[in-house]
Amino acid sequence: MTQLQKLIAEINRFEAIIAQWDESQRCVAVGLKRAIEDLHKAALTNLIKTVKQEAMPALRQAVNDEVVYSVLLYHELIKPPQPPLLERIQTALEEIRPGLKSHNGDVEFIALKAADTVEVKLIGNCSSCSTSTLTLTQTVEQAIKNHCPEITQVIAVNHPNSVNNTTFLPEDTATWVKVTTIDQIPESGILTGQVGKNSLILYRQGRNITCYLNACPHLATPLDRGKLKNSILTCASHSFEYNLETGECLTVPDITLQSYPVQIKKEKVFVQLPKYAI
Repeated sequence: MTQLQKLIAEINRFEAIIAQWDESQRCVAVGLKRAIEDLHKAALTNLIKTVKQEAMPALRQAVNDEVVYSVLLYHELIKPPQPPLLERIQTALEEIRPGLKSHNGDVEFIALKAADTVEVKLIGNCSSCSTSTLTLTQTVEQAIKNHCPEITQVIAVNHPNSVNNTTFLPEDTATWVKVTTIDQIPESGILTGQVGKNSLILYRQGRNITCYLNACPHLATPLDRGKLKNSILTCASHSFEYNLETGECLTVPDITLQSYPVQIKKEKVFVQLPKYAI
């Protein structure tokens, strides 16, 4: 049993005892509890303000402790972590997919455009139906915005009203694209470039090169706005840290950057991309 589990078990034990008291006794206990909690919350709030000004890294390290995290979360001094943006988009689409399929239709996520725009592809009857505009605005767009309030625009790339009316190939069809040469990527640094619909970021250590979508999976903030030190890139929005050698997130282990395979041929750098992204 962890320290946090032991502490919670002790609290539950006392709550079970208090639950057996009469109402007047319980009111006194509850009042005392609230007064102590208000004192603790005020003290923690002042402590966080001071630590933020003097030692932000120490505060981040402290929050990694499950006891500290649970207390701050209980007092609403930190927000519970949201799933990554890309994951929330997929959750939104999975939520409405059964209804679309019941009418022989479907929807496919295509790409993030900047930090507030999602491109989707309507499939089957949804792509040709005369009410597809209604499907997009009332079903797909609303579902995405419910799960992702930061998204302000949803575009169907195969919709007649779309600026980019493109026919996409199957998702599993990919091709190698020459994006740059080795000498254009700074040693231990990054190079950003636009390939097709997506912005890519390349990181180099000697002849080892990795390539990622230039978007933080948390809120899709462009990664090249962040700070890079010793292969660790810190996102400019909420300080999520990523290891550019592996793509893993050091802040939230379940998150990884969207990566693309890289090949080097005669100093030329090729990246394998899905054809729908080109």
